[in-house]
Amino acid sequence: MDIFGLQGLEFLLRWIHFLAGVTWIGILYYFNFIQTPFFGSELGGTAKSAMTRGLVPNALWWFRWGAMFTFLSGLLILMLKLHVGVPLGSGYMTRILTGALMGTLMWANVWFVIWPAQQIVIANAENVAGGGEANPAAAGAAGRAGMASRTNTLFSIPMLFFMGAASHFPALTAALDAGGGSLGLYWIIGLVVIGAIEVNALIGPGASTQKPLTTVSGTIHAGLGLTLVLVIFQAALL
Repeated sequence: MDIFGLQGLEFLLRWIHFLAGVTWIGILYYFNFIQTPFFGSELGGTAKSAMTRGLVPNALWWFRWGAMFTFLSGLLILMLKLHVGVPLGSGYMTRILTGALMGTLMWANVWFVIWPAQQIVIANAENVAGGGEANPAAAGAAGRAGMASRTNTLFSIPMLFFMGAASHFPALTAALDAGGGSLGLYWIIGLVVIGAIEVNALIGPGASTQKPLTTVSGTIHAGLGLTLVLVIFQAALL
């Protein structure tokens, strides 16, 4: 039966990918659209210490493991596609790899930037609540985590677009599937643009590097702008 073959395996991996992805991105949006603006309010400021010690560690557990299972299941899906003969330079793989590139950077930001920085923030909150001295490094760690988190929110918008476009928008790369297109040039431009945004996340935070990511609306608009830029380049070059 096909349910026990490669088709069934791919569907199982996609199911895991969807479940983990909804968990990960849902908590990402909670952090950026709800929790962070609340912490900036008068009431949120009084609750910040207790929430950082109580709610945030639990949310971060689901957040980082949601990211891990999304990443691993997505990697296995791509390996399965290559195993069954989907060409690496096809329109399908180009569209999905565009999303996968941003998803991989998001995963790396979670595990190697956000989580280590948040450990410092949480430890500081617990220490201060216990009567200890504040850690001077905590403010900088919070800034790094926040910048990476907002960058992930930015990336999530085009990432989800291209993940969906892989199966549902083949016309976007019609020239490539017809044997034409400038695939190398597209990847050079895409890597430069996406890489510049990631570098901005890693070297921040600063007054110049955070703009336009200082607000929820600015982050969403930046994500939509990046989506449009990449769509234009795919449509023009592929």
